[in-house]
Amino acid sequence: MVTTDAPMQIDTDAQMFKYYRHAVEKHWDPHNIDLDDDRENIAELDDEEFEGLKRALALFGAGEDAVAEDLAPLAVVLDDFEDQLFITTQLYEEAKHSDFFDRYWREVIHAAEDDRGQEHSSPADERWFSDEYDELFERNEAAMAKLLDDDTAENRAKAYSHYHMTVEGILAQTGYYGLTRQFDEDTYPDLPHLPGLVSGLTYIRSDEGRHVGFGMAKLKELVETERVQPAVIEETVGDLLPLVQAAIPSYERAGDEGVTPTELTDYATNKHEQRMKQITSASERIPDVEELTSLAD
Repeated sequence: MVTTDAPMQIDTDAQMFKYYRHAVEKHWDPHNIDLDDDRENIAELDDEEFEGLKRALALFGAGEDAVAEDLAPLAVVLDDFEDQLFITTQLYEEAKHSDFFDRYWREVIHAAEDDRGQEHSSPADERWFSDEYDELFERNEAAMAKLLDDDTAENRAKAYSHYHMTVEGILAQTGYYGLTRQFDEDTYPDLPHLPGLVSGLTYIRSDEGRHVGFGMAKLKELVETERVQPAVIEETVGDLLPLVQAAIPSYERAGDEGVTPTELTDYATNKHEQRMKQITSASERIPDVEELTSLAD
């Protein structure tokens, strides 16, 4: 017999349920983004700039492919149902990000290569990726996979530090910030602008803000309950920073305005320091989901 007084399975007040609902409400489709202007405006890039754009897109596309695969162990070991609900949205969103970069390469990059009389390139070509980039993602994969064999509080902290704090929080968010600013007409009106790319990256950055917030919340919980010392997070991220610095692409345009390496370094440093303070200080809080996904900064 069905009863009407059974307890609800989902804790709708849980922070991660709110993250999950935010993801549902902010759904977007990578195939609904108009790329017509991008196909036209990309002709304004010279060959060196075009090559640099392709490298950046290849790096981010491969990164999204990797994190979509590497997240699976965390989905297996999480205990709370609300956490599992959120992780399903993150897996889905990482797949959408991969879809967007793949579509952009096929519909914009290949069209531009046709116009330039070039052979079609592949975003999976090894020439785009440095040894440091490969090592960063190998370490991330290993940290996540270790949870399946040894799911301790410290190993969870290391996994969150690899995945959410470093790969997403520093590498991806800094790179997306730079790429968005470089090709946004409002930021640099005299430079070539790619509105379809900016639109897609804006959606992706919003998603990533939510993902990073999840990792921050889980790390703060581990620190507050004294299951993990802040030094574990700081040492893990610190060990990965040289790899990140070598992997972040530059968008500076010789003789013109543009995003500089210094701007990207300052952005990454300030964001990371702010997040570490929010995680480790009892007087600080993790921003709510609307703040995390705001691009006002």
